[in-house]
Amino acid sequence: MSEIPGLPGVFTPGQCRQTAESIAATQEPSGAIPWSVGGHTDPWDHVENAMALTVAGLLEPARAAFEWSRRTQRPDGSWPIQLRAGVVEDPNSDSNFCAYIATGVWHHVLVTDDRRFAEAMWPVVAKAIDFVLELQFSTGEIAWGRGPSGATAEALLTGCASIHHSIRCALALADYLDAPQPEWEVAVGRLGHAIVEHPGGFVAKDRWSMEWYYPVLGGALRGSRALARIDERWDDFVVPGLGIRCVDDRPWVTGAETCELVLALEAIGERERAHEQFAAMHHLREGDGSYWTGLVYADGKRWPVERTTWTGAAVILAADALSSTTPGSGIFRATDLPRGLEGEYDCECATSER
Repeated sequence: MSEIPGLPGVFTPGQCRQTAESIAATQEPSGAIPWSVGGHTDPWDHVENAMALTVAGLLEPARAAFEWSRRTQRPDGSWPIQLRAGVVEDPNSDSNFCAYIATGVWHHVLVTDDRRFAEAMWPVVAKAIDFVLELQFSTGEIAWGRGPSGATAEALLTGCASIHHSIRCALALADYLDAPQPEWEVAVGRLGHAIVEHPGGFVAKDRWSMEWYYPVLGGALRGSRALARIDERWDDFVVPGLGIRCVDDRPWVTGAETCELVLALEAIGERERAHEQFAAMHHLREGDGSYWTGLVYADGKRWPVERTTWTGAAVILAADALSSTTPGSGIFRATDLPRGLEGEYDCECATSER
């Protein structure tokens, strides 16, 4: 792979590579990629960073990151929620954090077409998805986590929307390796039905922008229902020229959420709005290619006072989606991902005309 994403006038391939190098510079000798130098590592953002490194052609650190995931996976298929310098700080498991390895591995296979990598990581993905599906309720939702006392009684819409996408990526990997998983097909159908038709089954987190766009980003909502959801709360979250709010009641825009909205918009054919939002968030870029997490625009202060690897990673993935540079650029568009038992829910699968 030689090409690196860029968008004329906004984000050059050289800047993309620089951002990827800023992520790689934080990687620990173990392969873990923390939020920042000396910060903590969580399994979801770690995988997001590995995906960005893959897009930018930094395959060696990307492979080291996936090897860290393989090596640190627990026998039950899970990972702890948080580690710092190899020490577990929160031993509980988050179902979305655990499922995301499937998205990262399938993305890496799409970009590199490396069958040996796929075969090596398949047992990791299979154990992770099996762990996650142990937490699925009879109504389709998936508990957000599990600790020593068992699974939580709560399911979260954002996390389940992301899991929905991850299971579809796991099914794509299973197809690639000719390892059918009919139980997963049933499970993702039930989960998609819950997201689309029974959102009341999830604990409400309407204050957060992720709750707004993730059912679209995760692929459960498409077509007119996806567009209606985006339009419904656009003015609540979008701050013209700056990006989107993290929460609807604070004057605080964040880069990663803005870039995830870009991915969701691109997935449903709303490319003009996607380009606008991608350009808007670049006030968060620093000279070394890293990105500040957010800006409190009421007083012009960056907050938190941190530059996070996963913000840079979201920028790279959004740039790839908008430019269609790598073979993995359409992973959130999801048109080529298996749907599982499609009859379980009506998702209006067709995307808008581009």
